[in-house]
Amino acid sequence: MSKVNRDEIINILDDYDKENITIATLGSHTSLHILKGAKEEGFRTAVVCEKGREVPYKRFNVADEYIMVDKFKDIVNEDVQSQLKDLNSIVVPHGSFVAYAGLDKIENDFYVPMFGNRDILRWESERDLERKLMIESGIRIPNKYKDPEEIDRTVMVKFPGARGGKGYFVASSTEEFHEKIDSMLKRNWIEPEDVKNAHIEEYVSGCNYCIHFFYSALKDEVEVLGMDSRFESNIDGLCRIPAKDQLDIGLDPSYVITGNHPVVMRESLLPQVFDIGDNLVEAAKTLVSPGMNGPFCLQTLCTDDLEIVVFEMSARTDGGSNTFMHASAYSYLMFGEFMSMGRRIAREIKNAINDDKLDVIIT
Repeated sequence: MSKVNRDEIINILDDYDKENITIATLGSHTSLHILKGAKEEGFRTAVVCEKGREVPYKRFNVADEYIMVDKFKDIVNEDVQSQLKDLNSIVVPHGSFVAYAGLDKIENDFYVPMFGNRDILRWESERDLERKLMIESGIRIPNKYKDPEEIDRTVMVKFPGARGGKGYFVASSTEEFHEKIDSMLKRNWIEPEDVKNAHIEEYVSGCNYCIHFFYSALKDEVEVLGMDSRFESNIDGLCRIPAKDQLDIGLDPSYVITGNHPVVMRESLLPQVFDIGDNLVEAAKTLVSPGMNGPFCLQTLCTDDLEIVVFEMSARTDGGSNTFMHASAYSYLMFGEFMSMGRRIAREIKNAINDDKLDVIIT
């Protein structure tokens, strides 16, 4: 199986009518503001939507074209790809697109031009690659344990892929690790294959800030567009119960993301934020050329020593960008107008068309 050849994508792009580009995406995750932002920048829009899930896009009137499929994974089918190419589509990837289409299909079988760097999507999905990129960036990350037998303090245990926090758990000993793994297997929350790929890292205590960056390959500049924090079930519910009652309830904490809320960080921390973003972008240029190329998100914790620790990366638009479908404090500072992540993506595509540089931002 050979990877999609970039030259083939550029040839397809060359045949497009540049005056009638459509911005398309899968109908999930962050598609509402991707499509709305595209319309605000004057583009036609298309959504690939699972039958029965089209209501939000019609009610909010964000899509001009609907490509209906039985299952989200059908976006990689040849007939769907043909429809997208006939619309002169540039596809904007997001977490659901990666999860449902599958990395192998995106890398080897998806021949529709995509915004950003398709090669970097695997680097966010595979923990070892993600960690390598962050280590090369020189940014502070949690210590990693290679074996559950090494656990000597509180750790966070995660599993591969874009799960939205599902299956994550905290353990303070090797025995607790195995007890929780056995419990999750019995409940079918994880698969036996997941256990071998469990990622065990130091538990860092701090405030959660998910920082939404945009790297403009056209300007060679890193922008901070917004920040959010997450509502997580059922840990948030447990934390509202008095400590003396928590032990008696018998609930295992989980960290499933159910929503997001916008936040701002104290101003004196922003130099750290820009340094982290700049360093990651420079490392990505070397490790997985051409690098970040568009939106990316770093999930961080800020300790009481005011150190920002990065524990996870999204190498495409992240779900928390839904908190600024109009603007965040930071995108307004940057642009002086309403600017969602979706609109920022569309603005970059528009500028690339005007400057005849679409090949710089498309793979």
